[in-house]
Amino acid sequence: MTAPTFANAPEVLGSALNGYLPAPLEAEVRKIYARSPLYGQRFPLHSEPLHWACFCEIPALSKKEIVERGHQAFFADYAEVERGLQAKRFEFESTGGTTQSPMTVIMEEGWWNAQTERAYRASPILREFAGRPYRKCVLAPVGCSSNLCPYEDHPFPHRYFDGVVYLNLSSDPFAFPEAEWDRIVVELQATKPEVIEGEPVYLSLLARAAQRRGVQVPSVRAVILTYGKASTQHGRRIAEVFPAAQVDLYGSTEAGYLFVGEAFKDNSRVIDANAFIELVPWRTELPDVFQIYVTTRDREAMPLLRYHTGDIVQRFPSGFRLLGREGNLFFRADGSLVSPTDIDAALPADFACWHYSLVQTGETRWDFHYVADETAAHREIETALARMLGGGARVIAFRRKALAPAASGKFALLKPLAR
Repeated sequence: MTAPTFANAPEVLGSALNGYLPAPLEAEVRKIYARSPLYGQRFPLHSEPLHWACFCEIPALSKKEIVERGHQAFFADYAEVERGLQAKRFEFESTGGTTQSPMTVIMEEGWWNAQTERAYRASPILREFAGRPYRKCVLAPVGCSSNLCPYEDHPFPHRYFDGVVYLNLSSDPFAFPEAEWDRIVVELQATKPEVIEGEPVYLSLLARAAQRRGVQVPSVRAVILTYGKASTQHGRRIAEVFPAAQVDLYGSTEAGYLFVGEAFKDNSRVIDANAFIELVPWRTELPDVFQIYVTTRDREAMPLLRYHTGDIVQRFPSGFRLLGREGNLFFRADGSLVSPTDIDAALPADFACWHYSLVQTGETRWDFHYVADETAAHREIETALARMLGGGARVIAFRRKALAPAASGKFALLKPLAR
């Protein structure tokens, strides 16, 4: 059979002969089977060298299946994991994502930091911070990807871990009172971070808070947009206050960091040391758009094999663009795709907001909600977005003081009707 396509650099995946898997990939598959009984129960593996046909028969693993089986299914002796948690040889985190039930993730001690450093080394912008002490401030949902995120109201010095300060103590940045923003901005000034990392909406509102207080943080050399999909509106508002290089860092709690690139440059690349990423054709009319199946590398606790993340990527000559979750993309009647990138391109050049969300409320009815300091020209926005959506779409714009996140604390730029 034809070998599946991978997003990794060819030299990392290795060459395959006569229909066999490349040696690095087969070695990882064998290690995952040896470490976790889950996979042998789902699909027994023979001892002979693996052909692509056999690899493709291994059923894709979904988040739903992990939740239903329970994280215990990954371990032959879960009592050893419980002892490891007590001894801090293992760590755990709970992730809910945007659409499904919470999932417990078990990590071997040090795994998150190690795969984060590998992600930094894969980025020309972040590489300078890898392997040396530096100061970073994080502003993201409290239940975020790092298991160090605080869950209690600790005072400032006690939220300072190895040079990293976790700024917020609760989710939904639109609900932060001004006194809370006062505290956050003061802590930002006190830390003098070289790196700011966060969910794009949170960072956009941080830029608003700093701007209103006349605060500048010249120490910032890089801004990491992660945990959620960023719009160019977020990027512009952040850059007005923190004029530093912006990095798009994509991953998940259960899989780790997978892609890294310059924000809004369509040049994201796989973090080859962290995972093998299979590009799975999604729709015949979109040959450069793919689902992704992730196989983690050198993961001991809860390794993932052909894990279907639910995210969609588009391939460009310069690299990849992360389009977002499958359920957050819209298709016109002719089968063409609408993603947040198309919304950004359609908005008038002089439009400015801190955050927006385009929500489908009927077959042809859409509401455009945005948070801004001033009311924009609604007729111009509505006409531009309706033209972009096509199919007789009708758009009504609303200026809001706040836009609520999902229960997970994440925001969606595009919300089509469920199909």
